[in-house]
Amino acid sequence: MEKIKKPTLLFNNDPILTVAFFAAAVSAVFIHPSHAYWDYIDGHVLSLLLSMMIVVAGFQKVGVFDFIVDQLLKYVKETRTLAFVLVGICFFSSMFITNDVALITFVPLSILLLTQIRNQKLLVPIIVMQTIAANLGSMFTPLGNPQNLYLFSISNMTIFAFLGTMLLPTVVSFILISASILLIKPERIEPLKGSGITLTRNKESTFWILMFFLCLMAVLKILPYFLVLVIILIGALKIDRKLILNVDYGLLFTFVCLFVFIGNLKSIPQVSLALASVVDGHEITAGIVLSQLFSNVPAAILLSKFTIHYSNLLIGVNLGGLGTLIASMASVISFKFYAATEGAETSKYLLVFTVMNVLFLAALWGTVVMFTV
Repeated sequence: MEKIKKPTLLFNNDPILTVAFFAAAVSAVFIHPSHAYWDYIDGHVLSLLLSMMIVVAGFQKVGVFDFIVDQLLKYVKETRTLAFVLVGICFFSSMFITNDVALITFVPLSILLLTQIRNQKLLVPIIVMQTIAANLGSMFTPLGNPQNLYLFSISNMTIFAFLGTMLLPTVVSFILISASILLIKPERIEPLKGSGITLTRNKESTFWILMFFLCLMAVLKILPYFLVLVIILIGALKIDRKLILNVDYGLLFTFVCLFVFIGNLKSIPQVSLALASVVDGHEITAGIVLSQLFSNVPAAILLSKFTIHYSNLLIGVNLGGLGTLIASMASVISFKFYAATEGAETSKYLLVFTVMNVLFLAALWGTVVMFTV
C-alpha cells in the first residue's frame, strides 16, 4: 500500500516546542541557571517516554498496525462500517500507543482507502472523528498520552484509581462517538480486499511485544524505569539502529524546556502563590481553559505544580484536548495530513472540527461536573 509522507516535527515548525524553549529562556533571566535546574527535570517521565516511543517505532517497522487493519477491512461492505473501523481503531489503539501515533498511523490509511473507493466526501467527517476518538480514547490509560504518563508518574495514584477516574468520561466518549458515526449514511461499497500483509518478522514482533510489556511494568512501577530503558536501547541497537532515530526527540526536549520554565516559575514566590490560589479547587476548569491556549501537555505540567488534586487535573487536561485545533497537538497532525490531500477544503475541515469538538467538550464537561465531587 502506498505510503503518505508523515508531517515533520522539526524545531522550526513545532509551535509548542518553540514556545516552551522561549518560555524557558525568558524564565532563566529571572532565575539564573544553577544546579537546581537538574532537580526540575523528571528523569522518570523522560525515560518512560523514550522507551515507549522506541517500542512503538518497532511495532511500526514490523507492520503490527498494518496487519491489524488489514484483517479488519476484510469484513467491510459499506461506508458506515468502514467509518466504525477507522474511527474505532483510533479510539482503542490510542490507549496503548498514544493519540499522536494512532493518528500518524491510521489517518493516512483513511485518506488512501477513501480515495480508492472514490468517496472523498467522507474524508472530513471521518478524519475529524478519528482525531476526536484518538484524543478521547487515549485518556483512559497512563500510556495513552504524554500528560497521562506524566501525571500518573508524579502522583500516588494506583493503576486502578487512574482507570477508575477516567472510566466514566471514556465510556461516555465511546457512546458519543458511536452515535456520531451512526449519522453517516450507509452506502454499499465494493468489498475491500486485504493487501495480504503478514507478520514475517516473527522474532522481531515477539521482541517488541515483550518490550511493550516491560514498558507497562515500568509505568506500573514494578520494574525500574532506567533498567527497562537500557534493555530497550540495547535491543533497538541490535535489531535496527535506525529505530532510535525515529523517536520524536522534539517532544522530549519540549518536556525539558517546560520543566525548566515551570521550575523557575515556582521559584518566584509571588507567581507561585498567585497560581496556586487560582488553580486550587478549580483543576478541571483550569485544565480545560489553559489547554485551549497552550495545548494540554504544557497545561498538565504547569498546573500540576500548583495542586495536589491530580484526579481532577487529569480529567481537565484530557477533556481540554477537545476544543481548539491547538488544544491537543495530535489534532494538528490530522489537520496537516488532510491539508496535504488533493482538493482539501481546509475551511470546511476547521468548521466541522471546531463544531464537533465544542459539542463533545460541552457534553463531557457537563457529564463530569454532574458526577464529580
